[in-house]
Amino acid sequence: MKSLLAVIGALGASTAAIGAPIAPISQVTVVIGPKLEAKANVYGQRDLDQLADGLRKAVESALARSGAAGPGGGRLELVLADAIPNRPTSKQLGASTDLSFRSVGIGGATIEGALVLPDGATRPVRFQYRPVDIRDVHAAGVWSDAYWTFEQFAGRAARGDLYAAR
Repeated sequence: MKSLLAVIGALGASTAAIGAPIAPISQVTVVIGPKLEAKANVYGQRDLDQLADGLRKAVESALARSGAAGPGGGRLELVLADAIPNRPTSKQLGASTDLSFRSVGIGGATIEGALVLPDGATRPVRFQYRPVDIRDVHAAGVWSDAYWTFEQFAGRAARGDLYAAR
């Protein structure tokens, strides 16, 4: 409940009756936040760059499919604040002989940022997901839960339904 009340978020407070954004989104940017950037020496910078690119592509694709993307609209400025892999990354495997790719854990991601409307007004955005139980892990890839988080966030952005979630 706390997470639902924490941030009403980008489009949730300014949507039409059917939940569509009041203006199209014309640009999506994603940067890696300082907390996650500090983990680059553990996870590998390449992995982090691929995650940021994956988030951007997921959001752009969902917006395009829904018709919520278009010129003259707002900007969605996202920060990939944190991400946790489900399996050891290549860099982690190379750095430790104690790890195995067969290891599976609970992953997830945290996305923060802002929707900047065409008139310059901003609306905060925050979305995170991390399963509470290993049985809720979505797949067996290195970043499965993080990518699942991206898809959930992208779908909500396309529907104009962003708000803080678990």
